[in-house]
Amino acid sequence: MHQLKEQLYTIIFGTDTKAGKRFDVFLLWLIILSVFIVVIESVPEIGGKYATLFNTIEWVLTIIFSLEYLLRIWVSTKTKSYVFSLWGIVDFLSVVPTYLSLLLVGVHYLVIVRSLRLLRVFRILKLTQFSSEASVLATALRHSRHKISVFLLFVVLTVFVMGTMMYVVEGETNGFKSIPESIYWSIVTITTVGYGDIVPKTFLGKFISSVMMIIGYAIIAIPTGIVSMEMNKAGKESKLKKCVKCAHSLDDDAQYCSQCGEKVGV
Repeated sequence: MHQLKEQLYTIIFGTDTKAGKRFDVFLLWLIILSVFIVVIESVPEIGGKYATLFNTIEWVLTIIFSLEYLLRIWVSTKTKSYVFSLWGIVDFLSVVPTYLSLLLVGVHYLVIVRSLRLLRVFRILKLTQFSSEASVLATALRHSRHKISVFLLFVVLTVFVMGTMMYVVEGETNGFKSIPESIYWSIVTITTVGYGDIVPKTFLGKFISSVMMIIGYAIIAIPTGIVSMEMNKAGKESKLKKCVKCAHSLDDDAQYCSQCGEKVGV
């Protein structure tokens, strides 16, 4: 029994063997099929005509995913860690909506969460280079969070002030019926979306709109520049030579770590 669990663990959690890769590929196709069924079923003309077929397929898939989830719990060496891990929660959420549909109508559409499991394709393809780039991006976003927070605060204040000004300038007669609705217009304008459902009629209102549009271009450029600068810095730091003992950054010609004194391997 112990040997069986080890073999199943290698297949289910590992992708270094042919069986493991085939298992994950098989799961990925089932996930795609399940999400496709949920999306197609939501179309009234198709969902009503093939309701029985879709319901049967969904239950078959749910049973398969349930068995897979239970197998993962059974073969896992750290059951609690898996159950409360990100993937463990996603695996649970991918099966529970169908069972809840027996009690609550419409809940089964939440099985769309299975699309999150498609991210496991990165494990199969061994895209380690994307993992390192993701680490650089995460570091850049973490380092730039304060600057972006201040910038977003400035944007919020801008749309609030401009929206209030437009409410005073244009008024209810020109479609700006309230300050919240004017702030909505301000957000739509400053993001350069421009739905056109509310438009200024006066000369002053059009002038304010023009200013908002120009500010909108700056809003797109500023956070891009902040993150790009931090990504460039994080990319350079990730390529630095590091001590194997304390991970302290070292010079290229360093023979010993200046932090812990560990000898640097050549």
